[in-house]
Amino acid sequence: MLYLLEAHVTGKVQRVMFRDFVLRKAKKLKLSGFVQNQKDGTVFVKCCGNKEDVEKMLENLKKGPFLANVKDVEYSIKQVDECKFNDFKIIYRNFLDRF
Repeated sequence: MLYLLEAHVTGKVQRVMFRDFVLRKAKKLKLSGFVQNQKDGTVFVKCCGNKEDVEKMLENLKKGPFLANVKDVEYSIKQVDECKFNDFKIIYRNFLDRF
C-alpha cells in the first residue's frame, strides 16, 4: 500500500535549509515527491511511500532543522494506488530562489 502526504509547513521555514532537510529525510526514508518554497513564506511538501515512512516524514516536518521554527503543519495523508514520482527533489520557483 502506498500513501501520499501533502503538507504546508508554516513558521520560520525559508532560508533555514528546510528544503535540504526535507530532501535528506525523504531520501533516507526512500520517499518520492518534492519540496518547494511558496510565495507566502510557507513550504509545500508532497511525497509518497509506505505508511510508516510517510508518517515519519510528517514527524520530521513538525520538528524541522535546527535553524527552523515550525509553527504548524497542515497536512493530508491518503492511500493511493501508485506514486507519480520517481525520486525526491527540490523544486525551485526561479533562479534567484536557489540563493
